[in-house]
Amino acid sequence: MNVFQNIKNYNPDSKCILTIGTFDGVHIGHKKIIKKLVKLANKKKIESTILTFFPHPRMVLQKESNLKLIDTLEEKKNLLKILGVDNLIVHPFSEAFSRLTSLEFCRDFLVNQLQTDTLLIGYDHHFGHNREAKSKDLAAMGQTYNFDVHIIPAQDISSITVSSTKVRKAIESSNFMLVRKFLGRYFELTGIVTKGDGIGRTIDFPTANINVKESYKLIPLDGVYLVSVKCEGNLFKGMMNIGIRPTINGERQTLEVHIFNFNKDIYNQKLKILFIEKIRDEQKFESLDALKKQLEKDKEISKRSLIKKGLH
Repeated sequence: MNVFQNIKNYNPDSKCILTIGTFDGVHIGHKKIIKKLVKLANKKKIESTILTFFPHPRMVLQKESNLKLIDTLEEKKNLLKILGVDNLIVHPFSEAFSRLTSLEFCRDFLVNQLQTDTLLIGYDHHFGHNREAKSKDLAAMGQTYNFDVHIIPAQDISSITVSSTKVRKAIESSNFMLVRKFLGRYFELTGIVTKGDGIGRTIDFPTANINVKESYKLIPLDGVYLVSVKCEGNLFKGMMNIGIRPTINGERQTLEVHIFNFNKDIYNQKLKILFIEKIRDEQKFESLDALKKQLEKDKEISKRSLIKKGLH
C-alpha cells in the first residue's frame, strides 16, 4: 500500500476508485465499505484509494474536544493495508481546509488532483464547509465532472449496528467481548518497552513498562487485564496493569505487562497488546506481599479464563 501525507503529494497517472472518511477503529462497518472499494477497483482494473484526515476533524473544529482515538495513525495504516487498499492519502485537517466549499473540494481535489473515476460513499455522507452538501449533491457534481458516485444504501449500513463512538464507549466500559464483535478483532495498543523501577521483579512478577507515544490514543480504564502480547513475531499471554500503582504510592499512570512464561530482555522493543478481558479494578494493598498474593490469584483467574475461551 502506498501512503501519501497530503492530497497534493498524490499525483496519479491513471484514475482511481475513492472513498473518504476518518475510519477510526476500522470496525466491521468500515470494512464492509472498504471491501466494496477493493472489489470494485479490481473489477475495473484501477487502483483503490482512501482519503482520510489527521488530526481527526473533531480535534480541530471542537477546541474543547478531549476525543481519544481507537487506533493510532500507524495502527490504522496497518489495518487498511491488510484489507488490500492500494493507496492511502492522509491529509492534514485544518480549519482552512474545513472552509472549502463542496464545489471547491469536488473540483480541485476529487477531480483535478485525485482523478476520481468512481466515488464510494455512504447514504448519510456530508462534505464541504459546514457539511453543506449531501451524498445526492455529490452525485449531481459527479454528472457535471464526469465521475461515478456509488451511494451505499441505508439498509446496508444500518444492518451493521456499529460506529466508532459505540466502539469507544465499549472500550471505556471495559466490555472487550463487545469491542471484539464491533471491530472483528481485539482492541490493541502498541508501545515501546522502557526501563521501570524493577519492583515487579522483586515479587516474582516482572513487568515490561510500555510507553505509548501517541497522546491521543484511547487507553482503557485503570485496572488489571488479561491480554495477548505480540513480541518478536510471537504471541504470548499475560496480564496488564493500567494505573498509578497505589500500593507503592504512585502518582502517574503507567502501563505494565507481565508476560506468562517469559524471561527475556526486551527493552526498547515494540510490543502490541491485545485486550481479551478485564480481570479487576486497580486497588491499593497494605504491602507488596499482599499485592503479590493478589497477582497470583489474578494469574490463576486469567489461566482459567484462557482455558474457558480455548485460548490457552
